[in-house]
Parts: sequence; C-alpha cells; structure tokens
Amino acid sequence: MSDTPKFEVIDRRKIKAEEEKESGESAAQTAQPEKPGAPAQSKPAPGPRLVVNEPKSEPRREEQKPEPARAAEDQSARELPPAPTAEESSKSKAAYDASAERIEELIRAQNPTVGPQPPVGFETLVQQFYLSAMLQMGAGAQEGQRTRVDIMGARATIDLLGVLAEKTKGNLNDAEDRMLQSVLFDLRMAFLELSSIVSVPNVPPPAPQGRN
Repeated sequence: MSDTPKFEVIDRRKIKAEEEKESGESAAQTAQPEKPGAPAQSKPAPGPRLVVNEPKSEPRREEQKPEPARAAEDQSARELPPAPTAEESSKSKAAYDASAERIEELIRAQNPTVGPQPPVGFETLVQQFYLSAMLQMGAGAQEGQRTRVDIMGARATIDLLGVLAEKTKGNLNDAEDRMLQSVLFDLRMAFLELSSIVSVPNVPPPAPQGRN
C-alpha cells in the first residue's frame, strides 16, 4: 500500500449553482402571492446607503427693529421719575397759585398803575413761541445795532410749535386751530427766506444802518 496521499478535485461551480437553485426555490415558497391590481411595492436596493443628517430648519423669525421714535420714547420714559399723584398735583397747584397771587400784589403795591395780569391761555402760549422765533431770526433789532440771528434756535422753536400743533390736533376749537396754523405758516416762510440768504456764498452780512 502506497503512502502517497490522494487529492480529490471538487468543482465549485456546480456547488454554487446548486446553492443558488435551492435558495431561489425556498424564496419562492415563502413569498406571498400579490393581490391582483395591487400596486407593486418597491424593494430597497441592496447595498449600503449614505444617510445625510440634514439640520432641522427652524422657522424664520422676522427681525423686529424698534422704530427710532418709539425707542427714544421708551428711553425717556425709563429716565423720568414716577409721576406725582393726583393729591400731590392738586396741592402743588394750590400753593403755586397762592404764591403767584402774592407776587402780583407786591408788584401792584409798588406800582399802582399796573392792573391785574390777564389769564394765560392757549393764545398766550402760541404768541410766546411766535415772538421767540422772530427774535431768533433777527426781528426787533434796534436801529443802529447789528442784527443777531440764531437760525438753529429759530428752527428749534418752530419745530416745538409744530409738535404742539401735532399733539393738540382735534382738541382745539376753530379759532385756536386757525391761529396756530397761521403762525406756523408765517414762521416757516420767514425761516425759508432767511435760510436762502444765509446759504448764499460770499454774501457779506448786512451792515448796520445809521440814524437819519
């Protein structure tokens, strides 16, 4: 008996074909028949799939920027002290009226020809703004004196009168509203005339006029 080992050659192709055949038959037996007319379900493709984790999109929030006027009002409201109570306001007004009456009596005692002061109303307030703006624009200068103009101060006064007109809209009678609008119109036109003179280059200021 020879000791030489014997080798057996196995055809792997036949084994692989038999395995594929058996697996195909078992899959066909386990598969359930589809109902007629039912849509065919798509099977996932074999092999690895790349899954990308997309960040969740948050709802876009509209940026709300505070209006400049509202921001300024909020800032000024935080800086102001608390408002006085109704009782405090009433007491302060009574004390103020009594003090003003004593001052007026002292003035009449020193100068008997001075009569009682007229009550201060809305017309007086508008007239004060008007006179201040006109003086700032150079009106009322005495003869022989150099005219002094505060154009920025005049602008501020006219703007304050415009704020007054805006805040009192709808709360004035016809006469008060007509007077306020007329004063604002005159002041704005005077300011336009003055600003056109000031903005002209190489124009010397008006020389003071001598007495005749």
